[in-house]
Amino acid sequence: MGWEGGLRAAERAVDWPDAADAGLVFIGRIRTPWADRKDCPRQGCQDGPICRIEVFEPWAVALKGLEDFTQVEVLYWLHRSRRDLVLQSPRDDGTTKGTFALRSPVRPNPIGTALVRLVGIEGPTLLVRGLDCLDGTPLLDLKPDRCAYTPLAPPKASDPGVPGT
Repeated sequence: MGWEGGLRAAERAVDWPDAADAGLVFIGRIRTPWADRKDCPRQGCQDGPICRIEVFEPWAVALKGLEDFTQVEVLYWLHRSRRDLVLQSPRDDGTTKGTFALRSPVRPNPIGTALVRLVGIEGPTLLVRGLDCLDGTPLLDLKPDRCAYTPLAPPKASDPGVPGT
C-alpha cells in the first residue's frame, strides 16, 4: 500500500522540512481491536465495538464533567502514517486528489478526529463507540460535542446595553 513507503502511480510526495514549529503532549493512549490499518474501519461507526481511551496523569482530573455528555470529539495522533504526500490516489485507480481534500490519515500533521458515543467512564478511562484508529494510538485531546451546547441568541436592539437602545 502507498502509505507503507512506495508511491502509487498518480501520487506525489515532497521533501520533509527540518524545523518543527510546535510541541505536542500525548495525554493518553487509545485501545482498539485493530492492530493493522487494513483491518481498521475507514470511519468509525456509533454502533462499532467498545474502545477504551486511557487518559494519563495528571490529565485524568480534566475528565470531570465529561459524564454529562453523550458524544465526545477525540483528537489523536496517527503515529504510523506517512506525512509527505501532497497528492494521493486513495483507491489506487489512477485518480488523484490533494491531501487536504481527503480524510486520509496520510497528511503533514496526521491528526485524526472522531465523534464518538460515550458509553461510560471508569476512573481515567473512557469507554466509547465510533473510533477508527489503531490500537495504541496516542491521544491529543478530548472535547465535548460542540452541538451539545445551545448557541447564544444574538442580542436584540431592545436588550439593555445594546447600542441604539
